[in-house]
Amino acid sequence: MSLAPRPLRVLTWHVHGNYLYYLSQIPHELHLVTLPGDPPGHAGRVGSLPWGANVHEVRADELNGREFDCVLYQSKRDFDEDRLRYLSPAQRSLPAIYLEHDPPQQHPTETRHWAAGLVDMLVHVTPFNALMWESGQTPVRVIEHGVLVPDGIRYSGRLARGIVVVNHLRRRGRRLGLDVFEFARERVPLTLVGMDSESLGGDGEIPNLELPATMAAYRFFFNPIRYTSLGLAVVEAMAIGMPIVGLATTELPTVIRNEVNGYVDTRPQRLVEAMNALIHDPDTARRWGEAARATARSRFSITRFVAEWDALLSEVCAR
Repeated sequence: MSLAPRPLRVLTWHVHGNYLYYLSQIPHELHLVTLPGDPPGHAGRVGSLPWGANVHEVRADELNGREFDCVLYQSKRDFDEDRLRYLSPAQRSLPAIYLEHDPPQQHPTETRHWAAGLVDMLVHVTPFNALMWESGQTPVRVIEHGVLVPDGIRYSGRLARGIVVVNHLRRRGRRLGLDVFEFARERVPLTLVGMDSESLGGDGEIPNLELPATMAAYRFFFNPIRYTSLGLAVVEAMAIGMPIVGLATTELPTVIRNEVNGYVDTRPQRLVEAMNALIHDPDTARRWGEAARATARSRFSITRFVAEWDALLSEVCAR
């Protein structure tokens, strides 16, 4: 049961599809700002995800006069442009939350968040991100990921190779670990999936609902990313029982315990050694994967995620 006396009407944007789907499990109404043609950042109930009846579309040019209880911003464009272009003064004065999905890009420690001082709550998806952003006196909350995976999907690890899930890895380069990936795949059998992965010899984009079953066949999940948030694909892989190997940067070292549920290190050669060990020892991979699944169930429960978002929305709207 929700903490709010009735379902809240939350105006927001479709920024990250999987995250939005998990967020839509809350007992409130999500209204997505759309533009004709569903361009990125202004899409509605698109894609293969099973959107619930509580997810609605509202055209940007029809926002004026519509009633909402709060606004949940999720990107700089939402906040800097859409807020001023499409929202009425009354809507701009509603309780406002900014959901920041990433760590700071310009400078890791000295970047002040653009919404600081202008919203009622700044929400981060990892403690690391909250640590790195400079938020001034703005109230800050961390709500870690919560995930759902399709029923019956469990790790098999039958393929003696690892899987890497990164969108546009060629274009995004060193920050997303292009060089680390290329170093590793010369020494370990790896399959890359994600948007534009074909340009690097990968298998292309896998539809959201098919990704867990695709990942489940691989021996391990490899995360080459230097500097990012904790990826949902990592958490989803853990939830189906996959061991994780990755760089010991940002939030991942707090999630992965070496030789328990995976292996992390800042030395690519050590990661290569760990991956090759898993290739040759499926029993160890299975044991680490079971521990990863237990971590996901305890730390990234969808029940906990929904309860924390319900409490935060109810708190902010009550002000």
